[in-house]
Amino acid sequence: MKSIYLFLGALSALLAVAFGAFGAHALKSILSPELMVTYQTAVNYQMWHALGLIGISLAQQQNPDSKLLAWSGRLMFLGILIFSGSLYLLTLLNMKQLGMVTPVGGVSFMIAWALLAIYATHKQHLSRYNNARR
Repeated sequence: MKSIYLFLGALSALLAVAFGAFGAHALKSILSPELMVTYQTAVNYQMWHALGLIGISLAQQQNPDSKLLAWSGRLMFLGILIFSGSLYLLTLLNMKQLGMVTPVGGVSFMIAWALLAIYATHKQHLSRYNNARR
């Protein structure tokens, strides 16, 4: 596989569109307005972080061995699973106790973005071999 984060980002974006459409058409008449807002939050965060994963995959093309990028991608995908996933389950199954898990996903998102920011501030080590074709 060329890039796991490109794949996960594209798949997450696809699912965010599908879940958003499902919410707009099938759930609008079923969920309370409060739960609908929670569901929309899950979709929005999933889409933004899917785009973040795609960005990480693009950065990895320049530096495929970066541990900061790898951890940023892992934590961003984990954040999608925990944050958005817990909100989907909370709204669809009315399981309020899942709200306690959601902040773990939020922290995962924040650490992922922090690692990406740290990566962005690192100076690239240049050598005469960096520009050679592979």
